[in-house]
Amino acid sequence: MTAQPDNTEPLLRVDNLVTAFDTENGQIKAVDGVSFSLQPGRTLGIVGESGCGKTVTALSIINLLPKPAADILEGQIWFEGEDLASAPIERLHDIRGDRIGMIFQEPMTALNPVHRVGRQIMETLKLHRDITDTDALKTTISMLEKVGIPSPEIRVSEYPHQLSGGMRQRVMIAMALICDPALVIADEPTTALDVTIQAQILELLQEMQNTLNTSVIMITHDLGVIAETCDDVLVMYAGRVAEQGSVEEVFNHPLHPYTQGLLSSIPRLDMPRKTRLQTIEGMVPSLTDMPVGCRFNNRCPYADELCIASYPKMDGEDGAHQAACHHWRKIDSTLIRGTVT
Repeated sequence: MTAQPDNTEPLLRVDNLVTAFDTENGQIKAVDGVSFSLQPGRTLGIVGESGCGKTVTALSIINLLPKPAADILEGQIWFEGEDLASAPIERLHDIRGDRIGMIFQEPMTALNPVHRVGRQIMETLKLHRDITDTDALKTTISMLEKVGIPSPEIRVSEYPHQLSGGMRQRVMIAMALICDPALVIADEPTTALDVTIQAQILELLQEMQNTLNTSVIMITHDLGVIAETCDDVLVMYAGRVAEQGSVEEVFNHPLHPYTQGLLSSIPRLDMPRKTRLQTIEGMVPSLTDMPVGCRFNNRCPYADELCIASYPKMDGEDGAHQAACHHWRKIDSTLIRGTVT
């Protein structure tokens, strides 16, 4: 994790983002009023259950949403002083791969199976840089070496199916970093990998971030990944932000009952044998039938009439650590064992 933030302007600031999909049942808001910021050189983790809107939030930043079904209805996405939400598509083409790199969840579907991996990395480089084929190949081989691929001068001529899952993910990292971007978005970069390779990929991302001073958005459902790699965390639930703050504050003193439930469900080494893991009762509301009040009220032990009647605003003792909960002062963080330092 990186050093504490200073008073510099955020590299990225998302204000009241609303992204919707047109479906057979009408328009649904997959992301509904999401706001956050990311300082230069820091790592922001976005965590939540499947369908909570974390990937749609990331895709909205670079407008890689499936068209014409999805679109940004409201909000601003300020990146290096420019609003990407209103930027023309030609400008987004310039930014993608250059100033913002993307690491997708499944490299086998993200990489073109009929092109050699070296060519695919070189295409990104040549699109954004005035560079010869010879120099592009040298830079690509050098980057493959930096991301830990052995014999890069040989691997550069191989196809994706000839590489292991871990190597393919390293190729994706090389492609995302080849133009030295200011921001890298990593969407579940370790989900399809075994535990050993997961650790290697996460360590590689941290090493490359420290070397290049790149900001990172890490999208994951794994709280362990957040604790190990991130400075700040955004907890999402049903398309909205439930809680946000530094990893240390959120993990040690959660202000939202959903965050508390997530942390309580993690197995621990100090658990007595045959201890049953805690679960969050109930179901996530359907995007086509969201409740009027707090979206967590049907699963929350603190819910009352106020929670059913109105959605809570972000609040908290610290301006940087806030939660969307009417009763955040009642949350008993002592129920969470273990700390993050």
